[in-house]
Amino acid sequence: MDEEILSIIAEESGERIDALLARTVTGLSRSAAQRLIEKGAVRIGDRPVQKNTRCEAGTEITVTLPETEEVPLLPQEIPLDIVYEDGDLIVVNKPRGMVVHPAPGHPDGTLVNALLWHCGDSLSGIGGEKRPGIVHRIDKDTSGLLIVAKNDFSHQALSVQLADRSLSRVYEAVVRGRLREDSGTIDRPIGRHPTDRKRMAVIERNSRPAVTHWEVLARYNGYTRVRCRLETGRTHQIRVHMASIGHPLLGDGVYGAPCPEKGLEGQCLHARELKFIHPRSGEHVHLTTELPEWFTEVLGRLGPETA
Repeated sequence: MDEEILSIIAEESGERIDALLARTVTGLSRSAAQRLIEKGAVRIGDRPVQKNTRCEAGTEITVTLPETEEVPLLPQEIPLDIVYEDGDLIVVNKPRGMVVHPAPGHPDGTLVNALLWHCGDSLSGIGGEKRPGIVHRIDKDTSGLLIVAKNDFSHQALSVQLADRSLSRVYEAVVRGRLREDSGTIDRPIGRHPTDRKRMAVIERNSRPAVTHWEVLARYNGYTRVRCRLETGRTHQIRVHMASIGHPLLGDGVYGAPCPEKGLEGQCLHARELKFIHPRSGEHVHLTTELPEWFTEVLGRLGPETA
């Protein structure tokens, strides 16, 4: 893979350039940004910058990212909470904090590493070398049900169900604020944020349709517990959609409050229910999981339910 050259425009004046890069370049930590600066890989015009450089709004910054080193994907003996398994697919209850597949900053210890240990060579190859069997994903700090294909036949069939929306995914979440209505639908397109590559946004250009159905399960003082059903499956969809109506997920530092809430860092979101048609038998499969302990502890810290 050749070196990648990025062009970034500073949104505001005064931000340190290493912080700006860590915020806008996917997979780049602040320390990694500083190493690039030290190597002269970050420039304004023809001039290398210093890590304490502060940019003016509108400044164009050029970043040269080095060639990516391929890390071998190895099986790892990591416990799995298996909810369903047969010769065609496996459904696991992913714990909070586990990354689904290797990515920059997370070369191992992922769900894929655990699946390779458990399933051996029996995983679909459609997802590619780094994502064998992965039909859909959930974020690192989201827990819950995830379906994985053991062969290409199952992977193709499940992908079709994702596309035609016959594969149903239901989540539970806690959002900030009190939702006045008892239910609703958010139909707003989602695409990559125009200036922050780590975020998604409700945006018209370079976006895809996104639909989330929600209903209230309980109200608390300043918070609401909701059930969300995805009609589409865009990156960060529930997080982006709920934030777009003024009710970001509790603990979500990317789309909501920047500091921990109720002892929780990361979004309060659990993938609780899956419905799909078994690719080989044609039978309807309906799987659910209980709320994890971390979620119920958060609910206990919200205080009594209110009307």
